[in-house]
Amino acid sequence: MNDEVEKNGRACRPWWRNCVEEADSEILVIDKMEDAIVPLGEQITKIRGLITGLESCYHEADKEAERIVRAIGSGRYPPESNERPPQRKKELEDCHRILSRWCEDTAVKDIDSEFGDISAEKLLSYIGEASPLKVWQVERIVDKVRAALDPSRPYHMMVLDLGDYGEPGARPVGEHYKDAAEFLQQTRETIIHDTVDGQEAMISLAMAIDMLTPCNWDFAGSIVTLLKAIGGGLHPERPYACHSRNLKLSPLCGRLRTISNTLGVFWREEETDESIDRDIFAFLGEATEVKRWLAASLDKTIRLQLEAPSDFWLGFS
Repeated sequence: MNDEVEKNGRACRPWWRNCVEEADSEILVIDKMEDAIVPLGEQITKIRGLITGLESCYHEADKEAERIVRAIGSGRYPPESNERPPQRKKELEDCHRILSRWCEDTAVKDIDSEFGDISAEKLLSYIGEASPLKVWQVERIVDKVRAALDPSRPYHMMVLDLGDYGEPGARPVGEHYKDAAEFLQQTRETIIHDTVDGQEAMISLAMAIDMLTPCNWDFAGSIVTLLKAIGGGLHPERPYACHSRNLKLSPLCGRLRTISNTLGVFWREEETDESIDRDIFAFLGEATEVKRWLAASLDKTIRLQLEAPSDFWLGFS
């Protein structure tokens, strides 16, 4: 794909901003499919927007992809809810409750709560002996989780400004923490050594907290990794996952590939040796040029996200 990008050298349309910046030959083909059906109606435009909003690292990415498939088949934008899935909301609330209680009283022993299947006692044990620095670092995790629960209380980045899709910004940040400059510096200098797609990698504790994503497939595992790092465990057995970092470890990848394969059969109108889902195919209904374009867009989006190179994350520390 990289060779194709170099050959074509064309910036992608905004539809593709959750995937790549430059178009390969297949994207150009899909864009021509769009050109053949413009102007797009309101419903079709909104469905294509759902595809642009799809993130394969989302903990319900498979369900979201299926929801989009149904929308493509019906030609109608589906109803949306701003509520988080109940189980994830509970995890966030439990995490916030346990960690904030510890920050208030590091000697606390009676938190009758669990985070996922981890008891509060075990979760807090990862931090080790309390210190002012550790409290400050755990408070940053609490801030991140609280921001997910209450958007009116935003989290303040420690390392970089970030764009909508996790891309690094142009200027350093940290002004919010000027009264804790030493703690901020120590957190930036604490390095977690793990792997990305099997390759040795590093990420600073500050960056890892900044990049913590409450909607990620491995949110619970990420919290454990962060707390262990705060406790001095800087070589985690479980690689840190955030955004697309270590996406290939997600248990949803297989299902997403099956959905992608099925979409490929539909829009290319040709068979494949790869596994497909006949129910997904049935949801799409009779092929039309609009459906083929939308199916191609979703198929390509999933593949680009699942196959994204890991080089970016190897130097993102």
